[in-house]
Amino acid sequence: MNRANRCQQAGAGLQMGQGLWRVARNQQLQQEVYSEQGYLSREQSRRMAASNISNSSHRKQVQGGIDIYHLLKARKSKEQEGFINLEMLPPELSFTILSYLNATDLCLASCVWQDLANDELLWQGLCKSTWGHCSIYNKNPPLGFSFRKLYMQLDEGSLTFNANPDEGVNYFMSKGILDDSSKEIAKFIFCTRTLNWKKLRIYLDERRDVLDDLVTLHNFRNQFLPNALREFFRHIHAPEERGEYLETLITKFSHRFCACNPDLMRELGLSPAGKGQADWDEGGFVFFLFLPDAVYVLCYSLILLSIDLTSPHVKNKMSKREFIRNTRRAAQNISEDFVGHLYDNIYLIGHVAA
Repeated sequence: MNRANRCQQAGAGLQMGQGLWRVARNQQLQQEVYSEQGYLSREQSRRMAASNISNSSHRKQVQGGIDIYHLLKARKSKEQEGFINLEMLPPELSFTILSYLNATDLCLASCVWQDLANDELLWQGLCKSTWGHCSIYNKNPPLGFSFRKLYMQLDEGSLTFNANPDEGVNYFMSKGILDDSSKEIAKFIFCTRTLNWKKLRIYLDERRDVLDDLVTLHNFRNQFLPNALREFFRHIHAPEERGEYLETLITKFSHRFCACNPDLMRELGLSPAGKGQADWDEGGFVFFLFLPDAVYVLCYSLILLSIDLTSPHVKNKMSKREFIRNTRRAAQNISEDFVGHLYDNIYLIGHVAA
């Protein structure tokens, strides 16, 4: 009896264990199904949201004065796939789209839309946006003239200039793009941003007549002195070391700055008595030609301060009080507030010749 009872108890325990295992297994399977369904729903929701964001951002990018997105969608047939044919759009819209292309992409576009991409207005815009001034712009175009061909010549001449400035200028003159005049060369340099600044610095150091005309193209009226100096050195890059060329640049800048701001010079005391030279104008009245000695001193002070504040090799930076004291020692008529504003400008904005 004891043995039979033990067997019955063991069988009942086995059945109970199997039942508990089946319950636990079913719960596990249900959790896996729920989690998988939740994951799928979350993944589907994420994809739908991403698709909506992408579509909305795309529509925002192409919307302008008119709804270009709906215009393109309306003109696109059900059978047609890919980008819409620009010849199907109004000419004004087609030219507007092509005007955003550079020269390389415009040449590629001409393989598909030859009449549109070869339009002279598009290539004229490319020429004038890159080379703002050329002598040939103001002349009657010769027979067979093409702005696309002119763009290629300007690009070739710029590459030649960046290798050898003299040869580059001679190339422009040989093609009739530039006149043999220092003023025309200066205007070309002033309105062009594709010339190598190191080669340009060498060329201007050798052609002081071009440098003089280039300086006169700057208008510093009502500009703060450090900002005007930054603009000057953006067009005419300063040499890496102090020397005769740097002194020449600062001298020319000082004269130009004073010429553009005569009232400001007198107001700030940057043209003190005894620093000027009397002369007569055509009406017989005496006036004074003030030499910009104070501006020259301030420019050197700003350059030295820029190096002091921006160089990692200078451990002990010059304080505002030290700068005011040193500057007023060299130019006594300048107010302390004005010199303090100069220091603040360099401290906040940075180097004047960077």
